[in-house]
Formats: sequence, structure tokens, C-alpha cells
Amino acid sequence: MNALHGRTSTGYVMLEVLVTIVILVFGLLGLAGFQMRTSIVEQEAYQRVQALILVQDMAERIYANRTIAATYVQNDIGSSATVRTDCADVTAKDKDVCEWHNSLVGASEQRGTSSVGTLLGGRGCITAGAANEYFVTVVWQGLTQTVAPQSTCGQDSYGNEKLRRAVSMRVQISTLSAL
Repeated sequence: MNALHGRTSTGYVMLEVLVTIVILVFGLLGLAGFQMRTSIVEQEAYQRVQALILVQDMAERIYANRTIAATYVQNDIGSSATVRTDCADVTAKDKDVCEWHNSLVGASEQRGTSSVGTLLGGRGCITAGAANEYFVTVVWQGLTQTVAPQSTCGQDSYGNEKLRRAVSMRVQISTLSAL
């Protein structure tokens, strides 16, 4: 009777070990999936911060040249792959747009022949609103689908509109008058 009891006990231990391994494997798979999702969310957050920095940069450039603010209005900056490395020989406004374009396409950081220093497919738009009001928008391609932004900047440029991300800033130029 003892020999039979020992074999039964060994079978239960083996079954418990197998169940434990299965539970452990599912836990590790869940942890791996969580790590992958965290990495994607981290990349999305990084790109959003980069876009906010670029929007603020152009807003400050427009404020600095408020007398010619209307000349900054243009659509789809950064869409062409042509990067001017030397923006020094142009007017102040053209220099600002040239440098901003280079920032949008990541010209400051290269890996081989690819620009990798900024947003994935970064583009920018500067549009006019009411009197002395401008909107600076930066769009880029996200990694996961979400709701498509209402902005038309970069529309239909990333295949799926639910991958397009956008941040905008309103720039209001004050009209100063002497009393």
C-alpha cells in the first residue's frame, strides 16, 4: 500500500509543477506584452514632446518677426526630403522656415543617409486665422491608431488618418498703437 501511495503522490507533484510552469509562462508573456506596449507609449510621448518643442519654436520665431508674420503662412513644410544644410544666405523669415524645416525632418541627427533626429514623418503648417492670428501646427505619424485629428495639416500623408497626430498653437500678434 505504501508503494502505491508514493507513486500517486509523485504524480500530483508532477502535475503541480506543470500547472505552475504554465501559469509562469502566461505571466511572462503578459509581462513581455506589457513591456512592448510601454515602449510604444514611451515613443508616442517622446514624439509629442518633440512636436510641442517645434510648435513653440516656430511661434517664437513669428513673435520675433511680428511685422512680417503674415509671410510665414505656408502649408506642408517638411514634406519634401530636400534639406538645406546652410540656411544662412536667406532673409530672416526664409531662414526661420528653412531651419524649422530641417528640424521637422530631423536633419540635425543622421544615421547613415537617413535623418533620425525628430518626428516620424514630421510636417508643419502655418495658417492665418482672424486679424493678426496664426496657427502653427506640427503633424507626424503615430505608431498606433487613434482618433484622426481635425487639423487638415498633413492630411492623407500617412496612409491611415488614424495614425496621424497633430499639435497646434495659436499665435496672436498684438496691434500696438501710440496714445
